[in-house]
Amino acid sequence: MQNIKAAIFDMDGLLIDSEPIWADAAREVMQKVNFELTHALKLQTTGLSIKLFLEFCYKIQPWNTPTFEELEQEILEHAHKNILANAVAMPGAIEIIKNLKASGLRLAVASASHMELIEGVLKRLKIIDYFELWHSGELEEFTKPHPAVYLTTAAKLGLTPEECIAFEDSHAGLRSAHAAGMITISVPAMEVYEHPKFDLAHYKIPSLNHYIFEEMCGQPVSIINE
Repeated sequence: MQNIKAAIFDMDGLLIDSEPIWADAAREVMQKVNFELTHALKLQTTGLSIKLFLEFCYKIQPWNTPTFEELEQEILEHAHKNILANAVAMPGAIEIIKNLKASGLRLAVASASHMELIEGVLKRLKIIDYFELWHSGELEEFTKPHPAVYLTTAAKLGLTPEECIAFEDSHAGLRSAHAAGMITISVPAMEVYEHPKFDLAHYKIPSLNHYIFEEMCGQPVSIINE
Protein backbone atom coordinates (compact mmCIF):
# COMPACT_ATOMS: atom_id res chain seq x y z
CA MET A 1 0.00 0.00 0.00
CA GLN A 2 1.28 3.45 -0.89
CA ASN A 3 1.77 6.17 1.68
CA ILE A 4 -1.50 7.99 2.36
CA LYS A 5 -1.20 11.67 1.47
CA ALA A 6 -4.78 12.95 1.51
CA ALA A 7 -8.14 12.43 3.18
CA ILE A 8 -11.24 13.07 1.09
CA PHE A 9 -14.59 13.57 2.81
CA ASP A 10 -18.16 13.23 1.69
CA MET A 11 -20.27 16.06 3.12
CA ASP A 12 -24.00 15.36 3.63
CA GLY A 13 -24.54 13.01 6.55
CA LEU A 14 -20.82 12.76 7.25
CA LEU A 15 -19.47 16.24 8.02
CA ILE A 16 -22.85 17.84 8.57
CA ASP A 17 -26.17 16.55 9.85
CA SER A 18 -28.08 17.43 6.68
CA GLU A 19 -29.73 14.14 5.69
CA PRO A 20 -32.93 14.90 7.68
CA ILE A 21 -33.13 18.28 5.95
CA TRP A 22 -32.74 16.71 2.50
CA ALA A 23 -35.36 14.10 3.39
CA ASP A 24 -37.83 16.76 4.57
CA ALA A 25 -37.29 18.79 1.41
CA ALA A 26 -37.78 15.75 -0.82
CA ARG A 27 -40.82 14.56 1.13
CA GLU A 28 -42.51 17.96 0.90
CA VAL A 29 -41.81 18.51 -2.80
CA MET A 30 -42.72 14.96 -3.84
CA GLN A 31 -46.21 15.50 -2.44
CA LYS A 32 -46.84 17.50 -5.61
CA VAL A 33 -46.79 14.24 -7.58
CA ASN A 34 -48.54 12.28 -4.82
CA PHE A 35 -45.38 10.31 -4.07
CA GLU A 36 -44.89 9.24 -0.47
CA LEU A 37 -41.26 9.14 0.61
CA THR A 38 -41.35 6.39 3.21
CA HIS A 39 -38.60 5.72 5.73
CA ALA A 40 -37.58 2.59 3.80
CA LEU A 41 -37.28 4.56 0.56
CA LYS A 42 -35.27 7.25 2.34
CA LEU A 43 -32.75 4.65 3.46
CA GLN A 44 -32.54 3.24 -0.07
CA THR A 45 -31.86 6.64 -1.65
CA THR A 46 -29.49 8.19 0.90
CA GLY A 47 -26.37 9.50 -0.83
CA LEU A 48 -27.91 9.74 -4.29
CA SER A 49 -27.97 12.98 -6.24
CA ILE A 50 -31.40 14.57 -6.66
CA LYS A 51 -31.43 13.49 -10.31
CA LEU A 52 -30.85 9.85 -9.38
CA PHE A 53 -33.34 10.15 -6.53
CA LEU A 54 -36.03 11.38 -8.91
CA GLU A 55 -35.23 8.62 -11.41
CA PHE A 56 -35.54 6.08 -8.59
CA CYS A 57 -38.94 7.44 -7.56
CA TYR A 58 -40.19 7.68 -11.14
CA LYS A 59 -39.52 3.98 -11.73
CA ILE A 60 -41.71 3.18 -8.73
CA GLN A 61 -44.52 5.62 -9.50
CA PRO A 62 -44.31 7.64 -12.77
CA TRP A 63 -45.82 11.14 -13.09
CA ASN A 64 -46.39 13.62 -15.90
CA THR A 65 -45.91 17.04 -14.33
CA PRO A 66 -44.04 18.87 -12.83
CA THR A 67 -40.86 18.01 -14.75
CA PHE A 68 -37.77 16.45 -13.19
CA GLU A 69 -36.03 19.81 -13.55
CA GLU A 70 -38.79 21.69 -11.71
CA LEU A 71 -38.87 19.17 -8.86
CA GLU A 72 -35.07 19.16 -8.59
CA GLN A 73 -34.95 22.94 -8.36
CA GLU A 74 -37.60 23.04 -5.64
CA ILE A 75 -35.84 20.38 -3.58
CA LEU A 76 -32.53 22.21 -3.99
CA GLU A 77 -33.92 25.58 -2.94
CA HIS A 78 -35.72 24.14 0.08
CA ALA A 79 -32.76 22.06 1.28
CA HIS A 80 -30.01 24.61 0.60
CA LYS A 81 -31.82 27.32 2.54
CA ASN A 82 -32.38 25.12 5.59
CA ILE A 83 -28.95 23.49 5.55
CA LEU A 84 -27.12 26.82 5.47
CA ALA A 85 -29.36 28.17 8.23
CA ASN A 86 -29.70 25.19 10.55
CA ALA A 87 -27.40 22.22 9.90
CA VAL A 88 -24.76 21.37 12.50
CA ALA A 89 -21.54 19.37 12.37
CA MET A 90 -21.70 15.63 12.94
CA PRO A 91 -20.09 14.40 16.18
CA GLY A 92 -16.33 14.35 15.81
CA ALA A 93 -16.27 16.04 12.40
CA ILE A 94 -14.46 19.22 13.40
CA GLU A 95 -11.99 17.33 15.57
CA ILE A 96 -11.07 14.76 12.93
CA ILE A 97 -10.49 17.46 10.33
CA LYS A 98 -8.15 19.34 12.67
CA ASN A 99 -6.43 16.10 13.67
CA LEU A 100 -5.80 14.94 10.12
CA LYS A 101 -4.66 18.36 8.97
CA ALA A 102 -2.23 18.54 11.88
CA SER A 103 -0.89 15.10 10.94
CA GLY A 104 0.14 16.48 7.55
CA LEU A 105 -2.60 15.04 5.37
CA ARG A 106 -4.11 17.18 2.60
CA LEU A 107 -7.90 17.50 2.85
CA ALA A 108 -10.62 17.69 0.21
CA VAL A 109 -14.37 17.22 -0.14
CA ALA A 110 -16.02 15.07 -2.82
CA SER A 111 -19.78 15.50 -2.61
CA ALA A 112 -22.90 14.95 -4.69
CA SER A 113 -24.06 18.41 -3.60
CA HIS A 114 -23.57 21.56 -5.66
CA MET A 115 -20.35 23.54 -5.32
CA GLU A 116 -22.04 26.58 -3.75
CA LEU A 117 -23.58 24.41 -1.03
CA ILE A 118 -20.28 22.65 -0.29
CA GLU A 119 -18.53 25.99 0.08
CA GLY A 120 -21.40 27.38 2.16
CA VAL A 121 -21.30 24.42 4.55
CA LEU A 122 -17.52 24.60 4.99
CA LYS A 123 -17.87 28.29 5.81
CA ARG A 124 -20.77 27.64 8.20
CA LEU A 125 -18.70 25.07 10.08
CA LYS A 126 -15.67 27.41 10.00
CA ILE A 127 -13.45 24.71 8.52
CA ILE A 128 -13.01 25.97 4.97
CA ASP A 129 -9.38 26.95 5.57
CA TYR A 130 -8.52 23.32 6.39
CA PHE A 131 -9.48 22.14 2.92
CA GLU A 132 -7.34 22.41 -0.18
CA LEU A 133 -10.25 21.92 -2.56
CA TRP A 134 -13.80 20.63 -2.95
CA HIS A 135 -15.48 19.01 -5.93
CA SER A 136 -19.09 18.28 -6.84
CA GLY A 137 -20.46 15.21 -8.58
CA GLU A 138 -22.84 17.64 -10.31
CA LEU A 139 -19.87 18.69 -12.46
CA GLU A 140 -19.37 15.11 -13.67
CA GLU A 141 -21.28 13.23 -16.36
CA PHE A 142 -22.03 10.60 -13.73
CA THR A 143 -22.22 11.20 -9.98
CA LYS A 144 -22.08 8.76 -7.04
CA PRO A 145 -22.10 5.74 -6.99
CA HIS A 146 -19.94 6.27 -10.12
CA PRO A 147 -16.27 6.89 -9.11
CA ALA A 148 -15.83 10.02 -11.25
CA VAL A 149 -16.13 12.57 -8.43
CA TYR A 150 -13.40 10.81 -6.44
CA LEU A 151 -11.15 10.25 -9.45
CA THR A 152 -11.36 13.94 -10.38
CA THR A 153 -10.74 15.05 -6.80
CA ALA A 154 -7.60 12.91 -6.59
CA ALA A 155 -6.44 14.23 -9.97
CA LYS A 156 -6.94 17.82 -8.82
CA LEU A 157 -4.78 17.03 -5.80
CA GLY A 158 -2.15 15.61 -8.14
CA LEU A 159 -2.40 12.23 -6.39
CA THR A 160 -3.32 8.69 -7.33
CA PRO A 161 -6.49 7.25 -5.77
CA GLU A 162 -4.32 4.81 -3.85
CA GLU A 163 -2.72 7.73 -2.04
CA CYS A 164 -6.09 8.82 -0.64
CA ILE A 165 -8.42 7.68 2.11
CA ALA A 166 -12.12 8.42 1.66
CA PHE A 167 -14.71 8.88 4.40
CA GLU A 168 -18.32 8.06 3.46
CA ASP A 169 -21.57 7.51 5.33
CA SER A 170 -23.81 6.26 2.49
CA HIS A 171 -23.57 3.05 0.50
CA ALA A 172 -23.68 4.96 -2.80
CA GLY A 173 -20.74 7.07 -1.67
CA LEU A 174 -18.85 4.04 -0.41
CA ARG A 175 -19.28 2.34 -3.78
CA SER A 176 -18.00 5.48 -5.49
CA ALA A 177 -14.82 5.78 -3.41
CA HIS A 178 -14.17 2.03 -3.49
CA ALA A 179 -14.54 1.89 -7.28
CA ALA A 180 -12.08 4.78 -7.53
CA GLY A 181 -9.49 2.61 -5.77
CA MET A 182 -9.20 4.53 -2.50
CA ILE A 183 -8.87 3.24 1.04
CA THR A 184 -12.44 3.54 2.29
CA ILE A 185 -13.66 4.33 5.80
CA SER A 186 -17.40 3.85 6.15
CA VAL A 187 -19.38 5.69 8.83
CA PRO A 188 -22.94 4.36 8.37
CA ALA A 189 -25.92 5.64 10.31
CA MET A 190 -26.69 3.48 13.34
CA GLU A 191 -29.95 2.17 11.85
CA VAL A 192 -28.06 0.60 8.93
CA TYR A 193 -24.68 0.06 10.59
CA GLU A 194 -24.91 -3.74 10.63
CA HIS A 195 -26.08 -4.05 7.02
CA PRO A 196 -23.64 -6.29 5.12
CA LYS A 197 -23.48 -3.90 2.17
CA PHE A 198 -21.12 -1.71 4.22
CA ASP A 199 -18.66 -4.60 4.50
CA LEU A 200 -17.33 -3.31 1.17
CA ALA A 201 -15.37 -0.73 3.17
CA HIS A 202 -11.79 -1.32 4.27
CA TYR A 203 -12.76 0.02 7.70
CA LYS A 204 -16.12 0.70 9.34
CA ILE A 205 -16.58 2.95 12.37
CA PRO A 206 -19.74 4.03 14.24
CA SER A 207 -18.91 7.76 14.18
CA LEU A 208 -16.12 10.21 13.46
CA ASN A 209 -15.47 10.21 17.21
CA HIS A 210 -14.13 6.69 16.91
CA TYR A 211 -10.44 5.92 17.22
CA ILE A 212 -8.59 4.10 14.45
CA PHE A 213 -4.95 3.03 14.66
CA GLU A 214 -3.84 1.03 11.65
CA GLU A 215 -0.56 0.26 9.94
CA MET A 216 -0.57 1.92 6.53
CA CYS A 217 2.62 1.62 4.52
CA GLY A 218 4.45 0.67 7.66
CA GLN A 219 3.38 3.94 9.28
CA PRO A 220 0.88 4.09 12.17
CA VAL A 221 -1.98 6.44 11.32
CA SER A 222 -3.92 7.84 14.26
CA ILE A 223 -7.25 9.24 13.11
CA ILE A 224 -8.88 10.52 16.29
CA ASN A 225 -9.32 9.73 19.93
CA GLU A 226 -12.75 9.04 21.40
